[in-house]
Amino acid sequence: MLIEVHMLKNYPATNLNRDETGSPKTCLFGGYTRGRISSQCLKRNWRKSEQFCQAIGEENLGIRTRKFPQLVCEALAEKGVSEDVLKEVQPKLSGFGNKEGKENKDGSTTAQVMFFAPQDIESVAVKIKEILDDCADIKAVKKLKAKDLQAAVKDANVRPVTLDIALFGRMVTSNAFRDVEASMQVAHAVSTNKVALESDYFTAMDDLLSGDTMEESGSAMIGDTDYNSSCYYIYASIDTDALKENLKYADNAEKLIQKAIPALLRAMAMTNPSGKQNSFAGHTLPSAMMVEVKQDKIPVNLVNAFVEPVRPTIKADLVKNSIQRLADETDTLVNDFGLAVDKRLWFCSSKYDVKPKCEAEQCKNFQALLEQVTELLK
Repeated sequence: MLIEVHMLKNYPATNLNRDETGSPKTCLFGGYTRGRISSQCLKRNWRKSEQFCQAIGEENLGIRTRKFPQLVCEALAEKGVSEDVLKEVQPKLSGFGNKEGKENKDGSTTAQVMFFAPQDIESVAVKIKEILDDCADIKAVKKLKAKDLQAAVKDANVRPVTLDIALFGRMVTSNAFRDVEASMQVAHAVSTNKVALESDYFTAMDDLLSGDTMEESGSAMIGDTDYNSSCYYIYASIDTDALKENLKYADNAEKLIQKAIPALLRAMAMTNPSGKQNSFAGHTLPSAMMVEVKQDKIPVNLVNAFVEPVRPTIKADLVKNSIQRLADETDTLVNDFGLAVDKRLWFCSSKYDVKPKCEAEQCKNFQALLEQVTELLK
């Protein structure tokens, strides 16, 4: 089945996700400049959140890094490989993830960042240990080539992957690791409102130059930080059949999925991107959330509800008008296309009395929504 998540979050002055100039990311949508949070930013925030990690367990989560040689060498050291041998092996491991097996210049990192499961590290370490045991001396170790070491790792297609790899996917240019098609798609979050970029001009004062006896004037530092305030529409979809297929070699895949999806929804709701949070503390919770469960795998992003920017009115604020737009767009698509939905769960902040006119089960609070989703997965 397909699970779709639609969420609205309203933020105060923030700089949650920066572009190359340090300004909050934006995009043109409907002919207007909007605030934007990249899907990469959202996925990392959810994947690394305390809520998600604690619920799932670190043993079910992977690591995305270029420090693959270090991880394998640590595993080899635990298997009794000597320091002298490790010094020769580590640079060769930097050639993994490279079709030609070309070693990286510094020898300590791979050319590309890769997503690894603990089983990946262990499997490579076991094979390398077998090869090292067949080497007569250190000279034989020095003659080993990265390309041959990489080709010797043969069990990629039957090796289990972690939950986050199964959700968010993995693409590597190495036969030592299995490519994984993501079972979860995440859109770039787009503001429902037209965005206005502002800049905070600030000064830093020197405490020892303060007071009535200060002999020097001026600040110790002057700077500026760009920010905006936006209400974001966030959309994601999860194909549970694809997720199950990705986890087919994992232990207790069914139970893991039943635990993972509610945990992921909680992470989506309860966490926020970390950009400039020490300066802006823009920690907010969803104003509305809709979860749709479908057997027909036809994903529909409802962002066109906001093609005309939402504005506050005398009768309703920006958030309420955004929620109403989301509800209206849901009704429009139901009436126009009649797409079959097995279950539509609607949660809205108690301060706003808004819901779709179409068939939807209204959840009295966020916890009730999570409980309903949990039941659907059983």
